[in-house]
Amino acid sequence: MRQALLAAADAGADDVPIGAVCFDPDGVELARAANRREADGDPTAHAEILALRAAAARFGDGWRLPGCTLVVTVEPCTMCAGAVTMSRVDALVFGAWEPKTGAVGSLWDVVRDPRLTHRPQVRGGVLEAECRALMIDFFATRRDD
Repeated sequence: MRQALLAAADAGADDVPIGAVCFDPDGVELARAANRREADGDPTAHAEILALRAAAARFGDGWRLPGCTLVVTVEPCTMCAGAVTMSRVDALVFGAWEPKTGAVGSLWDVVRDPRLTHRPQVRGGVLEAECRALMIDFFATRRDD
């Protein structure tokens, strides 16, 4: 999670500071990313999507990431939770829960839906206070403007 926190620091000033890191089955980092939605003008440029894309380019059969772990500072949204499932990562680890948009147990639970053919292991709340602090600080500055 510390590596995902470092990745979050690379988010641009207008992007929500969320970081994601994908590790191979041996724990070697394949890819890391920060949100770039605002910077790129791309609604899909969430940290998770960017990290999964880059990891898939380096590992697996082109898009599957078997045995891999995705670590992200905030509970993934519906789009990202779907991408996690479709990428076939074995595990998802996240920091802060996201009660407004979280799709890994808060608002929805996309990744554990029994109708899906692949469901990664999930561990939430890792370094939660540190991950939540990034979000609180970011949105506090937006509310002051």
